Amino acid sequence: MTESITLQPANQVGGTIKLPGSKSISNRTLLLAAFSNGVTHIRDLLASDDTARMLEALEKLGIPLEKTGENDWRVSGNNGKLSIKQADLFLGNAGTAFRPLTAALALSQGDFTLSGIARMHERPIGDLVNALRQAGANIEYLGNDGFPPLKISPANIQSSTPIKIRGDVSSQFLTALLMALPLTGKSFIIEVVGDLISKPYIEITLNLMRRFGVEVQRDGWERFNIPANTPYQSPQEIYVEGDASSASYFLAAGVIAAGADGLKIEGVSSDSIQGDIKFADEIVKMGAKVEYGTNSIVVKRTAGKLKAIDLDCNHIPDAAMTLAILALFAEGTTTLRNIASWRVKETDRISAMATELRKVGAIVEEGADYIRITPPEKVTPNAVIDTYDDHRMAMCFSLVSLGGVPIVINDPKCVGKTFPDYFERFATIIQ
Repeated sequence: MTESITLQPANQVGGTIKLPGSKSISNRTLLLAAFSNGVTHIRDLLASDDTARMLEALEKLGIPLEKTGENDWRVSGNNGKLSIKQADLFLGNAGTAFRPLTAALALSQGDFTLSGIARMHERPIGDLVNALRQAGANIEYLGNDGFPPLKISPANIQSSTPIKIRGDVSSQFLTALLMALPLTGKSFIIEVVGDLISKPYIEITLNLMRRFGVEVQRDGWERFNIPANTPYQSPQEIYVEGDASSASYFLAAGVIAAGADGLKIEGVSSDSIQGDIKFADEIVKMGAKVEYGTNSIVVKRTAGKLKAIDLDCNHIPDAAMTLAILALFAEGTTTLRNIASWRVKETDRISAMATELRKVGAIVEEGADYIRITPPEKVTPNAVIDTYDDHRMAMCFSLVSLGGVPIVINDPKCVGKTFPDYFERFATIIQ
């Protein structure tokens, strides 16, 4: 029988919520620390399924790891050279572990297999594999061409011609390539074919690589130059920002139902290196009041109804899902565009979001790369929401309860991917 949680009707939120660490920053930082020269103390690492898969993999690859606090880790880097040259790694449904590890191991002169759950084996990886093969990697598909699981054998590394990689499927492919190529000691040029989606996630990657001593030169978003003989150097200590994608649920909660004092979200502010912080700008367009602190954001309920928006969401692909829920509380029809990447995430998020929004009474139109949502006059109470083993579906639909209606969320534990105690923390802001 499917486990579920029933969220009771609520009309007001307030107080303060502290965010968990960013998933994107956490797994990138773990990988860079593991392959750097020196010991890195990582503070405020996210504790979740995705980071657990990365930690397990690094331990299996011989990286010394020590937990030094509740969310603090000491990682002893290998200076770009793995001591263990053979391993079978299971990475669940953690794309932020699977893609970067594929690239790093493909250039590490060993024999490895990488696999995950059934959904991971449906998530495309062919564009990354094709790019790595151009660098001399030896990768075989163990199932369907273009998809995990993968078998990796020692590479014959070559850097004489530019590596071409598609930019319009997943930014994680370019991220993986960028982080892995410095391990070879050779200079490389990467050329992006087509429009690069989710550019802010590449900004995170370049920012963190810089923190670990590797400066990538880029020509617009089409060409990236990897310098030769520039190994990763530990920054010794690094703090993980609060997760800006997770912040979107609480920012939205504040827009829907915050009292006069607003809702305070700690862990991010306007200077965040995460692109999803721009979600705050978009809710202002809908009518929210947002105030930034040193390491916090306060959001207040707007007077009257929210306004619908028509938005290109390429800059906030994950947080855009939360806008789809805010559309239920807005006046008019909301259109979210340029979201084709939703279809290759933990589930087909365009299809899943359309299906579940209809359960609460919305009129929804979906296209290859957009979703259009017209809210109902009154949200349907007691809808039973399926979550498709997708953490963001569960967290998004929790917000429906703030419209004063009960809602049932199936498989609530899927939030463990990024925010294991989300529902407990969500309950603390209800007033």
